[in-house]
Amino acid sequence: MPITPLMPVYPRCGVRPVRGEGCYLIGEQGERYLDFASGIAVNALGHGHPHLVKAIAEQAATLMHVSNLYGSPQGERLAQRIVDNSFADTVFFTNSGTEAIECAIKTARRYHYANGNPERHTLITFNNAFHGRTMGAISATNQAKMRDGFEPLLPGFAYAPFNDLEAALSLVNENTAGFMVETIQGEGGISAATPGFIQGLRRVCDEHGLLLVLDEVQCGYGRTGKMWAYEHYGITPDVLSSAKGIGGGFPLGACLATEEAAKGMVFGTHGSTYGGNPLAMAAGEAILDVMLEPGFLDHVTAMGDRLAQALEQMMPNHDHLFDSVRGKGLMAGLKLKDTAVARDFVAHLRDHHGLLTVAAGENVVRILPPLVIEEQHIAEFVQKLSDGARSYTPAQAA
Repeated sequence: MPITPLMPVYPRCGVRPVRGEGCYLIGEQGERYLDFASGIAVNALGHGHPHLVKAIAEQAATLMHVSNLYGSPQGERLAQRIVDNSFADTVFFTNSGTEAIECAIKTARRYHYANGNPERHTLITFNNAFHGRTMGAISATNQAKMRDGFEPLLPGFAYAPFNDLEAALSLVNENTAGFMVETIQGEGGISAATPGFIQGLRRVCDEHGLLLVLDEVQCGYGRTGKMWAYEHYGITPDVLSSAKGIGGGFPLGACLATEEAAKGMVFGTHGSTYGGNPLAMAAGEAILDVMLEPGFLDHVTAMGDRLAQALEQMMPNHDHLFDSVRGKGLMAGLKLKDTAVARDFVAHLRDHHGLLTVAAGENVVRILPPLVIEEQHIAEFVQKLSDGARSYTPAQAA
């Protein structure tokens, strides 16, 4: 018999939160943790933000769910606000990031089908990508840890090294539908795409009638100091998947597209029982209310700069452990030297210093605080991180 009735697909740690207050989580015994993980970039406004809580409570008392067979004034309002603040002309609401990815894959394939080119069905994706856990999403990555045991995978994907434009272009052929890429790889190690790479993909799409599909599930929605990470690159995509911060903790995702890219997504081609429900729309509206306030994104940028500066200043004090800082805004990564293991260091910070972070690929510690942090939170974070580095030894990684 399992210890818990939950399917044991997560290596759950000893942290058992029962309450959240701003940038902190509180456990069953009153333990207090500084949360610089944010549910892996989800709790954009921290825990218990009054405007978000009020919006959800009021909507729950009014109308929680109706079928998408009926009109959706709530969905129309939120979709219009997203359209007004993005490249997109149209939005499909989902319950998660991986569902938004599925919608994006279908949108890209259906576009070429509608244009009379059904053979254009292959998306070129990139090494170390993470697009979710559905069959479509794991087929879009070449990471064995997500694919093993789930074969046969879906056909229609080809894989190139991330940030290698020449390698990506070498895979383009008569079956190519476009490229699907994380603007900044999150789980893969907080690796930002280079401007030449992203701009090159955009150029090739324009030249060959392909679609550029961006996965901004983790890096979008204010996380980098701009509403969308693609804004750092001076381009716009054709399709984009969003989630995590879009609901601030309420299950919500979205697939955004231009009118042209979505031309194949007509009646009956896609759907969702819960996607776009009034309760989720209320949460999404509340998040945008706060994020679109004058100065909010400037604050994220300022705190991101301050965080990076503080990490750079601290690293020389622990040069046996820390290698470099990477990322944009409040999507930061701290790469460790080979003498340490990121997953074990994250556990050490959590269990011995009350600091929550997340491990990532390339031996990187992900730092994803709520977007509402202030300087005192950064100071507390750096102090806990420094204390953790001082008390951690490679022997503890064994």
